[in-house]
Amino acid sequence: MSQEILEKHEDTRLESVSSHTHHTAHHAGPTINTLPFDECSHCTRYPNRWSKIRYFLREPFAEFLGTMILVVFGTGVNCQVFLSQDSRVEAVPRGDFLSLNFGWAAGVALGVWAAGGISGGHINPAVTIALAVFRGFPWKKVPVYILAQLLGGICGGGIVYANYFHSIDIVEGGPGIRTISGSGDLLATYAASFLTPVSCFFSEFLGSAMLMIGVLAVTDGRNGPPPPGLVPLALFIVILGIGTSMGMNTSYALNPARDLGPRLVTAMVGYGSAVFEYRNQYWIWCTILGPVLGMLFGAFTYDMLVYTGGESIVNKPDAQATKRHLHACPQQQGKLPAGVDSA
Repeated sequence: MSQEILEKHEDTRLESVSSHTHHTAHHAGPTINTLPFDECSHCTRYPNRWSKIRYFLREPFAEFLGTMILVVFGTGVNCQVFLSQDSRVEAVPRGDFLSLNFGWAAGVALGVWAAGGISGGHINPAVTIALAVFRGFPWKKVPVYILAQLLGGICGGGIVYANYFHSIDIVEGGPGIRTISGSGDLLATYAASFLTPVSCFFSEFLGSAMLMIGVLAVTDGRNGPPPPGLVPLALFIVILGIGTSMGMNTSYALNPARDLGPRLVTAMVGYGSAVFEYRNQYWIWCTILGPVLGMLFGAFTYDMLVYTGGESIVNKPDAQATKRHLHACPQQQGKLPAGVDSA
């Protein structure tokens, strides 16, 4: 309501200024110079209809863009490295396992950079849910963020498929042939054949927990965070570390939108229902539940052992502290109790 009042006041002020300028120009002659509208950035917040729509949808737009960038870089490097290993596509392979990890790390860093200043740069439904549970992120925003992230994953997967489908045709043996083992695993994730279901789940759970600990650590203002603007670079290091140490078993999805979005694309372009039937709905219990539960466990572990902020449910004052008013004020959090330093 206050926003509407401010906008009406601004419109009234501008009309008054405009009429005064017109009146002055009428009496003073053509010597009065007026400022072009495109140079008057302070005149109005919404120079056109789209700018107003963009303002009210800026957070989901940012999550969509960030997730799309992540998937374009990540699945793009998958396609380049593996498709180029076929001599009919390239005479020399274009990359290796280290290239894959650098590509995914760059995708995360650039995606967070693109979205971070607007929406926080979650670009991952599991991160959004964990922040809602442990950092007070508004639950009413969670469905909108997740939908935007999923759509970004679909769009990113579609872009990469459109860029590489000629090479996929060559590798698969024809334009009408699409198999998971041939090229479907370049967009969505599938586990190594020797892994048991429990091992698949644990691999995703573990990697997701490590990622969440990294995310919370680099954004914790009480724990030596990186300089402003360098959080994406820190996350680049986190993803690179996870990929090079834990990426072999399940291709480290760590992100339901990163996997489900491209998986939907593969289902639509000819890979069929096999992408969902694989290992008894692997996409649900491993690439969705694994990251979500892993992120929640990682956040719980970090808050139990390190974090001192009051927004975490781990640090909420108990009944005894509330009764005795012993909950420390923000200025005292992190300081040693009296007498400890002299003991």
